[in-house]
Amino acid sequence: MAEQIKIRALLQGEIAEIRILMQHPMETGQRRNEQGQLLPSHFIQNFTVNLNGKPIIDGQLNTSVSKNPLFTFRSRGIKAGDKLSVAWTDNLGEKRQDEVTVG
Repeated sequence: MAEQIKIRALLQGEIAEIRILMQHPMETGQRRNEQGQLLPSHFIQNFTVNLNGKPIIDGQLNTSVSKNPLFTFRSRGIKAGDKLSVAWTDNLGEKRQDEVTVG
């Protein structure tokens, strides 16, 4: 099972800075193991960020993104008590979703 998505929202007046760390190997399929065999590609394909159940970001990733991608966004209209959730799906069909309450 994939590790927890780390989500942090920092309120700065009307703007909230959102930091998301998606812990994932993000294998490109071009690296080789110690025996010289190619490691299969394994990467996040889609991710969404929802605020109180409504999507605010819908993104796609590929093999060009490094291991454990970290994203920072700024958004207006987020207030204390709002629910912020992040979900991803990778190319092997694995999924992960986590949620935080903005403090």
